Amino acid sequence: MLRNEGDRLTRVVVSTPRDAYFDVSTHAGANIPELADRERTIEQHDALKATMEGFGCQVIDLPELAGDPNSVFTRDVALATPNGHIKLRMGLEARRGEEAWMSEALAALGEPCVGEITAPGTVEGGDVILMGSVAFAGLTGRTNEDGIAQLSRMLSEVGYEIRVARLGSEWMHIGGPMSAVGPQRVLCCRGVFPDDFFKGFDTVEVDPRGPSTGNVICLAEDEVIANAAENAPVIAQLEREAVKVHGLDLSEFRKGAGGPSCLVLPVERV
Repeated sequence: MLRNEGDRLTRVVVSTPRDAYFDVSTHAGANIPELADRERTIEQHDALKATMEGFGCQVIDLPELAGDPNSVFTRDVALATPNGHIKLRMGLEARRGEEAWMSEALAALGEPCVGEITAPGTVEGGDVILMGSVAFAGLTGRTNEDGIAQLSRMLSEVGYEIRVARLGSEWMHIGGPMSAVGPQRVLCCRGVFPDDFFKGFDTVEVDPRGPSTGNVICLAEDEVIANAAENAPVIAQLEREAVKVHGLDLSEFRKGAGGPSCLVLPVERV
């Protein structure tokens, strides 16, 4: 169960790319811009898993969903909440079907399904960041107004205030320009969000430099994993702000339009 993305990460679900991520016949519809190198991709994913395991986090590695190159990006298909998981509905049509795959796996792990986004609503997990009593949500090309309305009803029942930001087309998800770096601390891109969006939170502001500028995996308060291959200026700024950064080369997943947090579905934090 999970209430705050800034709490200590104790259990995640990932999916190591073996075959589907490299199937070029599926790439156009799946929005995979560039073919990744198989050996380097697996090495990078293994390093990510090892870093989380070394931190003391349990890593559940699901086999890829056959025929779905995006199934490596486990973050998007479900949302863990304090009472269980919400089964989401993908905005990218090519990803439909991943929701049932992940929901069944989570239920088998003892994470019950407590809600579901239904048509015409769409919500992708990269567009929702839970932080204590606030749920930050992105209105994007992947998450629509109907989906936000459904999600808001579900999350308000467990005590969340919903704050919604409409993002420009340069951002796939809200997780691109922002991430939790602690229970009350946010990494965010300057000029992207409304002035009062982060009221009550400490912010580390950075200049937007690319689609994953604000994308990190929070391990615990002031400790994160970042993509060293593209985010060196952000890593340097976080370190100046007393945040411990595990810099990993995750460049092969940038080829699939993903950042670090896209690769991890957090299901338990304490």
